[in-house]
This record gives sequence, structure tokens and C-alpha cells, in this order.
Amino acid sequence: MTSRKSHYREHDIMDKSLNKGESPEPSCVSMKSDQSIDDVINFSSGDSSTDLRKLNEKEEVELLVQRKTNPTDLASTLQTRFARIYLQKHKSRLGERFQRLNEGISYQGNLTLLNEIYTELFITEGDSGEVNNEHEVRHIEMSRRPEMQEIPIKCNDIFKPSPGQYKPVKSVLTRGVAGIGKTVSVQKFILDWAEGKANQDVHLIVPLPFRELNFMKEENISLIELLHQFFSDIKELRSTDLNDYKVMFIFDGLDECRLPLNFRTNQTLSDVTHSASVDVLLTSLIKGTLLPSALIWITSRPAAANQIPSEWVDQVTEVRGFSDPQKEIYFRKKINDQSLTNRIITHIKSSRSLYIMCHIPVFCWILATVLETMLGEAESAEIPKTLTQMFTHFLIFQTKLKTQKYDGKNEVDIHKVRKYIFSLGKLAFEQLEKGNLIFYEEDLTQCGIDVREVSVYSGVCTQIFREEFGLCLGKVYSFVHLSIQEFLAALYRFLSFDSDKKHKSEITSFQKKEVDKALQCENGRMDLYLRFLLGLSLESNQSLLRGLLTHTGNMSHSSLEIVEYIKEKIREIDIPEKSINLFHCLNELNDHFLVQEVQTYLNGTRASRLSDVSLSPAEWSAFVFVLLNSEEELNEFELSKYHQSEEGLLRLLPVVKVCRKANLSGCYLTLKSCSILAQTLRNLRELNLSHNNLQDSGLKLLSVGLKNSHCKLRTLELYNCRIGEEGFSALGSALRSNPSHMRELDLSWNNPGVSGVILLSDLLKDPHCNLEKLQLSDCSIGEEGFAVLASALRSNHSHLRELNLSSNKPGDSGVKQLSDVLEYPQCKLEKLQLSNCSIGEEGCAVLASALRSNSSRLRELDLSSNKPGDSGQKLLSDLLENPQSKLEKLHLLPYLQEDTHAPANYKTQISSDEHGGHT
Repeated sequence: MTSRKSHYREHDIMDKSLNKGESPEPSCVSMKSDQSIDDVINFSSGDSSTDLRKLNEKEEVELLVQRKTNPTDLASTLQTRFARIYLQKHKSRLGERFQRLNEGISYQGNLTLLNEIYTELFITEGDSGEVNNEHEVRHIEMSRRPEMQEIPIKCNDIFKPSPGQYKPVKSVLTRGVAGIGKTVSVQKFILDWAEGKANQDVHLIVPLPFRELNFMKEENISLIELLHQFFSDIKELRSTDLNDYKVMFIFDGLDECRLPLNFRTNQTLSDVTHSASVDVLLTSLIKGTLLPSALIWITSRPAAANQIPSEWVDQVTEVRGFSDPQKEIYFRKKINDQSLTNRIITHIKSSRSLYIMCHIPVFCWILATVLETMLGEAESAEIPKTLTQMFTHFLIFQTKLKTQKYDGKNEVDIHKVRKYIFSLGKLAFEQLEKGNLIFYEEDLTQCGIDVREVSVYSGVCTQIFREEFGLCLGKVYSFVHLSIQEFLAALYRFLSFDSDKKHKSEITSFQKKEVDKALQCENGRMDLYLRFLLGLSLESNQSLLRGLLTHTGNMSHSSLEIVEYIKEKIREIDIPEKSINLFHCLNELNDHFLVQEVQTYLNGTRASRLSDVSLSPAEWSAFVFVLLNSEEELNEFELSKYHQSEEGLLRLLPVVKVCRKANLSGCYLTLKSCSILAQTLRNLRELNLSHNNLQDSGLKLLSVGLKNSHCKLRTLELYNCRIGEEGFSALGSALRSNPSHMRELDLSWNNPGVSGVILLSDLLKDPHCNLEKLQLSDCSIGEEGFAVLASALRSNHSHLRELNLSSNKPGDSGVKQLSDVLEYPQCKLEKLQLSNCSIGEEGCAVLASALRSNSSRLRELDLSSNKPGDSGQKLLSDLLENPQSKLEKLHLLPYLQEDTHAPANYKTQISSDEHGGHT
């Protein structure tokens, strides 16, 4: 039998012959040896002139028979050669299957070539954090950080380790809201692989969508049998072949999974030929006990992502959809008339809510469908600006399109359309309440839809409701996007109420109940449904629906009543975050009074700061809504600009959550703020809490959040927060638990004591600690503390580049210890601040001696407000001209005397430090 190593060598050669046009860029995880793939297969020590790659299949076999005498070796070689052929056929068929994009079209004709329409999505590093219990549209609306702050990940580099990660990535979980482009990313990845453009070190890609695996939830089957059942072109592959090839499994749509995925209780499987439930197969694959060499890629909506325990995921990524430039690229690719495209883009930008929603590619498609028709035909109708208007026009357009294009009629059969929309709306509503986006035949039957008439439903509602094509095991149905399901659910509820003549006078009561119901829904599942439902109550939207409604008009009074009811609810809600969707509802109802009132404050016509006025809870909520929906990118939040108080922080917390930088310095924050901030550190990268009386107890609370692995804070400023040894202990413990992200730490004007300094030194020695800048000015650090810090700087693991120890008391021994460490090759310090440390001539001489060393990397030294004396000044100033010294900046003022014996150009070489020790 051939060895495992020789198998890999042969596979390398096989790949060369099968992928002559392959990209030189491989994927990032490879099982193969480093032997050259340029070798020609030579099965004997004899004639090597014949290149098997130039022979056809029959000639290859004949040549192999001539060369081989051992039947066992011959059989093994033939199996290996034929396996290549099966894999290549599988690759070609995947390429054919995934080359076309289904942009909501419910039939297989006229599908768009993916490479023609594909626009690169913004994919970035994510986290496996807790579930965000808000509607997914809120995720988009609150994802306002500039793309430049994130490190983008190309779709084909999904398995490349993130910066600072050295462990090979074998399992990736990609999150993203419905319609954001997860499935299209999978499709593009597979297509590029099949066309030889990327990831050519992968031999076999196995796409297994959860919506198909659901059909097998009751079956017992082995992994090899599962593959054979899904992909007939690789039926000849043996179970041993899976170990010899690099295999990638792609499980798309975890949120659609109806399998239990019991990672804790399921048996552990390790043999690909052993039968078990599909649930056990999946959990064993993901845990790596079954086919441990395989790569695993899982996609999911955010709410379902936590079904996969974090210990089985090497890397989490997030599909963020289109960035602002990518939105325009999409529309220009989608619409040929560039003049029309410009008008569409201008209109979308005029409506902030529509523009933000365009992060979702499917929503861009909906807008393009509606606006291309309305603006292209110069219709006199008002161009839609709200979500309800846009989706109403989309529904009308699709029903007209079907009637005109396929039935050859100009008029719509209102009764037929109403019947089908009512049935689909019922399905949409009932499945929305259950949280389902995909449906099987039993789901349709439960809603009274005859599965034999599904083609009629998808025909009447072209590009709204569809039957999935290309599935192996059964039929799956879905709406084109979750938002369409939500719109139809709202329309169904509105039509139901409209049809009930007994209750027409109670429309406001019905709306109030739906408002209350949506507010009680913890995960925000009914938020967008509520927006649509209330938007449909406007007479202007009802007039668009004409024959679908049995009654229109005379509902303006109900709109006024529900507007007042919503405002009352906003006043009752203490936490602004919970009322944001109600402001969107007011927007759908065309009421902007509260928002305009707050906008007046922001524009500065009535007050320079919110602290100068008294805002009601409703006005606070409106203020949050305005900030979150402003055209300005929410990058840095400075609390003192708005309301320098703890109340201001608590009221504006939703804004802090979406920012990368939060400056809360000098805002009278207390323990309550620390406790809340600890829960909101996920998105923050820079946090300034200086000049707040946090004390030890406050830092202990904050440290709970810092310890969380989802916290990726890079800069933390705690200048003058009255923190003592206990607080430093809590902080040190937290940063050792989660050390890799913090780069800058300012703890000046606190009192760490010796124990606090020791804890910080231990952190610097941690191989996972990447701290580059540490500020400890005026912390009462003495000789012992300096010795401890010097020991940390001698560590191979310290990444520290800047250290501020100004206004401390190092003494002669402390300066000597610090000077010695500057000569160590391991010391990476480039900037050292020692202003106002009572350093005299002797200390300056020791420092100058150290800086003359070739090993010292120090480029900037601050010794201002010390007493170097004439000799110390001379020794230090000479360093600036010493070719062996790397020193470039030296701060000695204000103790420089007029009668100094320094050289004439001395004052230009030595700069003053106007800011003292803290920079």
C-alpha cells in the first residue's frame, strides 16, 4: 500500500495537471507537504520521459499496467488517478451550479451571471459575543462606524488568520443579518475555487446548506454515505480518500437549522464509515473528531450564531454588507443607464433611513427594482421615501410585472391577487411569530396553502415568494428577504382588520395592541412589522393599494390617535434605546415633531449644551434617535459636548455603544456608570475615564468588562481617578485574562503602591500582552517600583515602546536600574519620560552612558524639571551628535541656565516640554 506521505505527493501532482490555470495564491491552511508540485509522476526507476499528464484516460491505464507488476499497487494507483477525475467533475459541476446569481427571481430563466453583478462585500473580523436582542435592521442602523476603522477581509481569504493570530484557522463562523450577502459570499468563494482563481490547495468543497440537511434529521447515515447522497459525481470516492485530500465543508444558514446540534450530549464520532444521526455527524465534524483535517465554514444570522460553542470556532467574521462606495458600485452595475443611476443614488441619499438600509444588498436590489421603473418612466407618482412606501410600490410592481409579462394582460386581476397575497401574508405572519424564514411543505399546509398550487403563488408574486431550486432532497420555500416577509405579514394583518366590518371603528385599539405587543417582544422580532403596519394606516399608502383593500380613506383620525399613543409610550420608557423603533414608526406616520425639537438644540439656536436645558425622557430619546441617524459618522463620542453628567451618559448610552472612541473625562461618573460601561465595551476601542472619582470599587466593576474576551479595547485612560492598590489588582487581573488587545494605558495620578506596580510588571512580561504605551506619572513610585518595572522591560516578551514615569521618586538606584535595562537588546523602549523626578548629575551621567550603547533604541528622553547640572547637560546634549546614540529628542528645560557651557547650537537640539510630565 502507498504511504500517506506519497498520497499527498501524488495529489500535489494531480492538482497541477487538473488546474493549469490556477492562481499562485493558495488558501491559508494547507495539509500538503512542501514538495514541489512541478514534478512529473514517475512510477518506476526506468523510463521517465513519458508525461502521464499528456495522455488520455485509456492510455494512462495501459501505461500503468505496463509499468506495474504488483496488483495491489496497481489498484491503489488506479484508484488515486480516478479519484482525481471524480474530483475534477465535481469541481466543474459546482462551477456550473454557482456561476449564476438568483436575485430574488423565482424561476430559473434569465438568471444573472454572478461575476457580472458581484460587488465586493465589506467583511471584517467579528466576535462570538452574546446575542444582540434587537431587530436585525437595528443592527444595520447602528453599524455606523467608518469602514476605515475595521480591517477588511476578502471573501477568498476567509481562512487567513487575523493579525496577531498564528494558529492555523480550520473553522470559521461568519455572521450577518438576513440578506446581507452571506450566501452570495459562499457562492463567490466556491465559484472562484471552481474556476481556478483561488484556494487551489483545497481538493474538495462540500456545500451542505442547513435547509437541505433538515430533510435528513430523522436519518442515520455515515459521512461518506451523506456525501454520496448529495453529490453523485463523487460516489466512487472511498472513505480513505477523505483522509488523503484536503476537504472543506460549508454549512450555510445555521439560523435555518432545525436539528438540535447537541454539542454537549451527542456521542463523539471519529470514523467516516460509521452511521449516526445527521446531528451527530455535524457536531462531530465541527468539533474536529470526525475528519479532523477538514476545514469548516458556517454562516449564520447573529441571533443563531451562539448555537456553535466558541471553543469549536477558530475565527469569527462578520459580513457587513455594502460600504457607502460599494452601494454606488452596485447600482452602477445593476442599471445600465448611468444618468438614471445618478438620479436613483441622489434620491436614496436624500432619505437617511433608505440610505442606511442599503448596507443590505437585497434591499439595494429592491430599491433598484422600484426606482428604475418609477424614475425611468417619469411617472407622476410621488417617489417613495419611507420603507412602507418603498415596499408597497415593490409589491405593486411585482404583481403588475407578472400580469403584463407572463399573462399578456394589462390589467391586474385584483380578486386573484388579493387571494394569493392574503394567503402568503398569513404564512408570513404565522412563520414570523415562530421566527422562521424558510418553510417546508408542512408549513404551507398548516397555513392553508395547497403545495400543488405553489407555482401559482410564486407566479402571481414574482420575485416575492419563491421555491428554492437546485436542492437534492426536497422542496424549500421562502420569501426573497425577511423584510418582504415582514411587510406581507403587516399587510395581512391590515387586510384582515380591513375585511372585518364589525371592527373597522376600532382601528386605533388594534394598532395600540400591536404597539404593546412589539414592545414586549424581547428580541425585537416584530419591530419592522410594526413600522409597516402603522405606515399602512396612512391614507396615501392605502390609496396605492386600491382594490386590495375593501375600505380606504377616513382613517386620518386613527393616525393622529396612534401618533399620540406612541409619543406617550416614548415618555413612559426610561431607556432611550428601547424607544428608537417607535421614532421610526413616527417617521412612517410622517410625524417629525419631537425630532425637529431636538434638532433645534443640536443646531445651537436655543442652547450651547444640553446641560443648559431640561430635557424630558421623550426628548432624550429623540436626541439619541437624531444622533444615530445623522449623516455624520459616529466615530468619537465626547459626553462633555452634550451633557457633562452621569445622567447624560445613561441617556446617551445607545450612542456610546456604536462608537469606537468615548471621551467621558471629567463627567462626574460613579459606580453606576462603571457597572453599565462594563457591559458596553464590545465596540469601543478607546475609552477615556480620566478625572472621574471611580476609586477602587469603580475599577473593579469596570474590570469585569475588560476581562471579557469580547472586549477589544486598545486604549484606556484612567488619569486621576483615585485608584489604589485594590483597583490596580483588579485591573491587572482583568488584563492578564484578556491581554492581547490593549495597546495604551494611562494610570497617572493614582496610587498603585508596590503591589500595583508588580501586577503591571507581570502583565508586561506576559507573552500575550501587546501593551506599547504606559503612563504612570505622579503615582508615588519609588526605588522598589522602578526596579520591578526595569525587570519587566528586560523581558523578551515586553512590547513597551513608551513609558512615562514623570513626577515619581526613583532615587539613584531606580535610575541606575532603568539605565541598565536601556542597554538590553530585549528592551524595545523608544520614548522615556522622567520629568520632575529629582534626578541629579549622577543619574544623568548613568543615563547618558546607557544611551551611548549601540543596543539602546531610545529616541526621545524627557528629563525636564530635573537638576542635571552643567556636567549632566553636557553629557546628555553630546548624545544628540553621537553617531552610536539613537537619541533624537531631548527635553531638559526649564532648568537650563543662561550661562550654560553647552555648545552654541544646544538650544535648538534640546526642546522644552510645555505640558510637564503628562502627555
